[in-house]
Amino acid sequence: METLYYLIILCIVPVLLVLYKVIFKFSNDDLPPGNMGWPIIGETIEFLFCTPENFVLKRMKKYSPDIFKTNLFGEKMIVICGPKGLKFLFSNEQKPIGRKAQVKTYHVTKILTLTLASQIFLGIDEPERIARLLENFDKVTVGMHSMVVNFPGTRFSKATKAASILRRELNGVIQEKKEAISRGGPMNDVLSHMIVATDPSGKYMSEAEIADKVMGLLVAGYHTVATTMAFFIKYVAQTPHEIWESKKAGELLEWDDIKKMKYSWNVVYEVMRFTPPIQGGFREVLTDFTYAGFTVPKGWKLYWTVSTTSKNPQYYPEPEKFEPSRYEDASSCPAFAFVPFGGGPRMCPGKEYTRLAVLTFIHNVVKKFEWELIIPNEKIEGDMMPYPQKGLPIRLRSNSILM
Repeated sequence: METLYYLIILCIVPVLLVLYKVIFKFSNDDLPPGNMGWPIIGETIEFLFCTPENFVLKRMKKYSPDIFKTNLFGEKMIVICGPKGLKFLFSNEQKPIGRKAQVKTYHVTKILTLTLASQIFLGIDEPERIARLLENFDKVTVGMHSMVVNFPGTRFSKATKAASILRRELNGVIQEKKEAISRGGPMNDVLSHMIVATDPSGKYMSEAEIADKVMGLLVAGYHTVATTMAFFIKYVAQTPHEIWESKKAGELLEWDDIKKMKYSWNVVYEVMRFTPPIQGGFREVLTDFTYAGFTVPKGWKLYWTVSTTSKNPQYYPEPEKFEPSRYEDASSCPAFAFVPFGGGPRMCPGKEYTRLAVLTFIHNVVKKFEWELIIPNEKIEGDMMPYPQKGLPIRLRSNSILM
């Protein structure tokens, strides 16, 4: 037995050495200096919020005036600086570098929307915190619409653990925010106003209540907005002619549309009709009632769905055609035939936030970039909360005409 043990070791060691050489073929000594940042998000937060110029200058001083490495939007990246670097990039005859960057859209929109929501709702922009939030929010959103089976390894169990981690994280943010408020710090976020808000009797919300409300805001401002942004990229790339043909000659989807908040929002509505970010919602029956000749008893649950109307030709002629102009005549769309934000007194309170975030995203993307889908027929997964199976990879290039 002992001989067999040593033989196994002798066989495994060479294999491990080969694997080591393969894995570390490009060692840190071979790569430029730099910092890959935090898991998942890399240095994306710093890049987004300190301006690209300052981001690059700071790292040129710290690592090298010529070249450094980083991680942006989930992609390993080398930054080349200065005239020599630009000469190499633009005149190298071997063309080792493509002019079209490849980006996984869904990953980028998730980072972007959670970072934005964290700033507006919590007043935080620390990369390490946002990385933890991103990892755990993904687990929560997946588990929200899974079977309620709290068994180790199930989606619901993972979501429950992730929710506990998020509450601890949020409780820490609440404590820090309270201390900052007591010192007279600025109140530029929703959380600060929640902390000081009182009901008619003068009672403050408990920390548990605040944490739950903030959790709801973050979930609503994260997944649905990121999904809408990602599928905007998908459908605009697939059917650009429908969008441009719906405009007047020479009229582009740009800043004027954002100010008018009309045509661009029609495009967003058509994106949400094609792939609703949420397939429906639940209500509880508070008292017996009759509908369509049947009795619905108190205590039962109700489920309302978007898909029964959004793809129904009775309400939307040619439902499989991407046609933003169908919303130009409000009377042509029956009331309650399309309810991406719900309806009634419990309509989604984040509708205007979504509108602002998505339209700002559209303005910047359409004005500055052109793109094409790498997987045009990529499968959409997720029964209740859809997402592109491969992350919606695209080839992205600067739009030099509009820049």
